[in-house]
Amino acid sequence: MRYLLTTAIAAALAAPLATPALAQETEGYREPPAEITDIVTRPPSPAVSVSPDGETLLLLERESLPPVAELARPMEKLAGLRLDADINDRHGTRAYVGMTLRNLDGSVERSISLPANADISDMAWSPDGAHVAFTNTYADGMALMVLDTATGETTTVMERGINPIFQGPRWLPDGRLLAMKIPDDRGPMPEESLTPRGPAIQDASGGEEAQTRTYQDLLEDPHDEALFTWLGTSQPVAFDLESGASEVLGEPRMYTYTAASPNGEYMLMEWLEQPFSYQVPYSRFPLTSVVTDASGNMVSEIARQPLADNLPVQGVPTGRRSIIWHPTEPALVVWAEAQDGGDPRTETDVRDAMFGLAAPFTGEPMRIAEFEDRFSGFIGMENTDDVLAYDYDRDTRELRISQIDVTGDNAPRELILRNIQDAYGDPGSPVTTSTSAGFNVARNDDGVLLLSGSGATPDGLRPFLRRFDLATLQTEEIWRNDSEELESVVDVLDDDGDRFITFFQSPLNPGNFRLRSDGEVMALTDFPDPHPELTGISRELVTYTRADGTELTATLYLPPDYVQGEQLPLVVWAYPREFNNAATASQNRDSPYRFTRIGGYSHLFFLTQGYAVLDNAAMPVIGDDPETVNDTFIEQIVSSAQAAVDFAVERGISDGERVGVGGHSYGAFMTAHLLAQSDIFRAGIARSGAYNRTLTPFGFQSERRIFWETPETYYMLSPFMAADQINEPMLLIHGDNDNNSGTFPQQSERMFAAVRGTGGTARLVMLPHESHGYRGRESVLHTLAEMIDWFDEHVAGAEPSAE
Repeated sequence: MRYLLTTAIAAALAAPLATPALAQETEGYREPPAEITDIVTRPPSPAVSVSPDGETLLLLERESLPPVAELARPMEKLAGLRLDADINDRHGTRAYVGMTLRNLDGSVERSISLPANADISDMAWSPDGAHVAFTNTYADGMALMVLDTATGETTTVMERGINPIFQGPRWLPDGRLLAMKIPDDRGPMPEESLTPRGPAIQDASGGEEAQTRTYQDLLEDPHDEALFTWLGTSQPVAFDLESGASEVLGEPRMYTYTAASPNGEYMLMEWLEQPFSYQVPYSRFPLTSVVTDASGNMVSEIARQPLADNLPVQGVPTGRRSIIWHPTEPALVVWAEAQDGGDPRTETDVRDAMFGLAAPFTGEPMRIAEFEDRFSGFIGMENTDDVLAYDYDRDTRELRISQIDVTGDNAPRELILRNIQDAYGDPGSPVTTSTSAGFNVARNDDGVLLLSGSGATPDGLRPFLRRFDLATLQTEEIWRNDSEELESVVDVLDDDGDRFITFFQSPLNPGNFRLRSDGEVMALTDFPDPHPELTGISRELVTYTRADGTELTATLYLPPDYVQGEQLPLVVWAYPREFNNAATASQNRDSPYRFTRIGGYSHLFFLTQGYAVLDNAAMPVIGDDPETVNDTFIEQIVSSAQAAVDFAVERGISDGERVGVGGHSYGAFMTAHLLAQSDIFRAGIARSGAYNRTLTPFGFQSERRIFWETPETYYMLSPFMAADQINEPMLLIHGDNDNNSGTFPQQSERMFAAVRGTGGTARLVMLPHESHGYRGRESVLHTLAEMIDWFDEHVAGAEPSAE
């Protein structure tokens, strides 16, 4: 097998690239049919944010897709981040371009005056709902602004110099606004010398595993380190809105987190330290965590984490991690510590423990609780120091929710134990509210929580709101969506759950907000259909069975003018997922009452061109042992694909001949396998995929084993190795600036070379300046044009097969 592996790679890599005429094809950006272009370029409906006091709606206006020219702004790729040095922020954060305030009762609506060409991001409501802090991006920097929700007026707190790379603005318990600013004396941006200082050197001393994923955008040399430090260094500053005074709360550092204690007397601060690494992103760099007083003076060091560049696959650092304030105690720092060396492969009865240390932060920490599985966070509750803690078993995929008396001596009390893949058994998630200090906590009315959930059932989603009694563990349903609409809870405005806001949609309603109060219903918004010309699209949840008896689900879409009995060209679009058992794999996680929203580079645009689409066609990979579930990946996706096409033929919507398959990312990986390992489809579209798993040797997706433990699995799961078997046309699309772990642009480039070099039919489209998903207007339109043309030629226009 090693010989086959070596020779296959060598042959494919040695394959000649495309001829100059093909390789240099520069026809420019293209557009799909006019009706599609018109829909894609329309602005979407506003986003809606509810104030913490439940009195006001903030409508946030969004623009259509930005031009590629905006994506082409200079970019610094540093430590896993993409930064814009001109504004000292992350690259491409543009979110909103306008604001409107609306009272919840509909009595008042007012537009907000903003700077010309507003570019709004980093929004934060004050806990009392009186203000909204946000940043506005200019060509040369970031401004900090505040909206007064009573008057609708905005104030510029700081004209330039905000540094929100690691943390946006947030409110302090005393009403001041905390933001990170660029140090006044940081000096000019480091310039890269034309004369190298020397080679970039990395060293492996031996004897220690360092199994890291194939991260992108990492530091590469000393200049990168200097630039990352220059851009990432900031100072926390507190602004008093009434007096206009400001107070710097710490010396310049690479702060990644700063937050005040609930009583406002202390600050928890975390910052990055050197040495940096060229192998992992900044999230694994050395991290120091301290508590200071309210003015930033050191009180106690909580943790000093070393560089974490040698974690096992799905492992965690040893020592104190996930350090945060307890939300309802005056000043109690809480954290987790691995008890298994951070290695999930270690057999142990206690995998994690929770600790706490209260002001004045001296003495020994208290051991609050122990967890059988990996601790994955907690949420506080109103009116108590108890918390809801979560721990997760990666093998069984079971999530445990326990009630813990943090300051008492009670052992964790298990409330819920469920398989996270069991949608039908999901009891819902706690409904949260904000404390006066600005911490999110679960609503708690005398020991009764509110839970909201999607309400998955065999007949579709039926979202709900229910009460959960912590003492008896009994639930009482307050409300459930039971109409021919899909309606879900967005926010609850009181502790007993009698007054809440929902988002609803239907096949004819694109999605709007309602207020439900004591059985009365009031519309809060009336957003129009974004594409009324597509109103007649038919949408149906369907089920069918694959050869091994596993029941599968999909959503079947038919064009507005479909005539019953007509056989159409068919698009099957999918994304594989892993499950422990067939029962959870077969569950329905969609609704027949969802609005069919089509935008961006969605494959649903095929509906405008006379195709039927079988969307989210289930491709479950089932195995009771997560370690080996991928051993039957190919057999299972081929069987699922065949079942999907057989269903379409039996329904009479497809002739079984004119069928294409497509997917994005892991769905592209699936597409390549289906074209190589079956003859079910006439052509495929693979966007932003990975095809050679030997280039991701330390795991991928849910695969835990590394290449050297099971090289035959990595070989088998690399469609690149079977490129000579792809005898159906394959369209490969990839952003040439993809930053997703594992899907390097080279993956598509080498896959194209391999298919072409072995005599196959393929087309490679590399989109300038695009990442894993595509955002630029020209790129999105071009992608749609390529997809439609490809399937028009190779699927809709395909000649009947020889068989």
